[in-house]
Amino acid sequence: MFYSREKEIKDINKLFESSNKTVLLYGKRRVGKTELITHIFKDRKSVYFECIKDTIDENVRLFVNECKKAGINIPGYASFSSFVDIFDFLNSLKEKYFIAIDEYPYLKEINDSLMVDSMFQNIVDHHLSNLNLIISGSSIKTMKDLLIEGNPLFGRFDLTIKLPEFNYFEASQFYPNLTNYDKVAMYSIFGGSPFVNKEINPALSLKENIIKTFLKEGGAVFNYADNMLISDVANEIQARRLLSTIANSKKKYSELTSILDKEKTGIFVRSLNSLQDLEIISKYYPINKLNDAKKTQYEISDNAIRFFYTYVYKNKTQLNILGPSAFYDEYIEPTIIEFISHRFESLVRNYFSLLVKNGSLKGVLNIGTYYYDDPIKKLNGEFDVAIQNRDGFEIYEIKYFKGKMTKNQLIEEIKQIKQIQEINVCKIGFVSINGFSSDINGYELITGNDLYSL
Repeated sequence: MFYSREKEIKDINKLFESSNKTVLLYGKRRVGKTELITHIFKDRKSVYFECIKDTIDENVRLFVNECKKAGINIPGYASFSSFVDIFDFLNSLKEKYFIAIDEYPYLKEINDSLMVDSMFQNIVDHHLSNLNLIISGSSIKTMKDLLIEGNPLFGRFDLTIKLPEFNYFEASQFYPNLTNYDKVAMYSIFGGSPFVNKEINPALSLKENIIKTFLKEGGAVFNYADNMLISDVANEIQARRLLSTIANSKKKYSELTSILDKEKTGIFVRSLNSLQDLEIISKYYPINKLNDAKKTQYEISDNAIRFFYTYVYKNKTQLNILGPSAFYDEYIEPTIIEFISHRFESLVRNYFSLLVKNGSLKGVLNIGTYYYDDPIKKLNGEFDVAIQNRDGFEIYEIKYFKGKMTKNQLIEEIKQIKQIQEINVCKIGFVSINGFSSDINGYELITGNDLYSL
């Protein structure tokens, strides 16, 4: 079943009303690029080709075979020595074709990179008058390089789409009938990858879904988390150590280097940069400390990867000894609510971001967390969600409670916020997934129903 992507579909379809158009489509593995291409090509004369890590000659041969499978009549005497040759032939046909070259970075991996880009520059410039082309890939850095001035393909794309994971609201399409409490749990653990979410069975409990996905070695989700996303990292061993060290926390650069880079070999830096290029790890800053290197931290941005490296990666031996059910009870169940609660905070920040993007929330300068440090009262820490506007900061406390948040709990939280003097608080609010037992005047109260009624 194909979910969402309405904007991307609309933009590509509008562009493809004319011929001679080129789209650059990229995003990390299993984010749904192929599904999107397939949906766009539905009911169109098209050729989809996924490159392999081999020579240009071998890729051309396989591409020609895909053209034949698509019903294109290629004369037996025809010979194609390059992609330019076959595109020249396709461009000469009476029918208009839509072509997708997927995993384009594989062409560049063992062939001359500049030559490959120059070859497709030639194709875009001279051999697309009756064609439309999508160039797609999962190596985010390689694909972004095509957009840099000086690259032969610079300026050749009529539309560039970086395909993101589904946000929490879009991901809930995979389990629409669950309670808001359970929807947050599902997104916090399985994240926004369409590939991972398709493995969820909404009729099963959270425990049963975790067992059948993350705790079955060799299964699709297990392999996604354990191997698939980091397969393009130069040093997988160091990448795994890095992910395992961060897991369900934020780490400063100095903390990571003290653990992983004692010998200063440079491998750590390359792995960290590579994982950031793949958007598996991201930099994190409190919004009031954007230029403070001491407050810069790193965290795993993919929820499924985060869950795997928090619970499974270091404990594979115990998983094999105990079996999935007992392993869940002993290693996951005691801290799973804490894990979900941390992810719920980022989900709420995403909620406010979506409100800004759809025009429902005005005047916002930034959204994030706020780090406070009051040396007089000896108080320091972070507010879960801070919204910066021209009047100051709106502060929201986030609660993933099974029941409703009580008035006494609200009053206690308000006292704690108000005792921090350094911050100009223009508004205080609360987000409780299961709502509130009573109202409290002067404070914004947001429930799970609000989060899932965008």
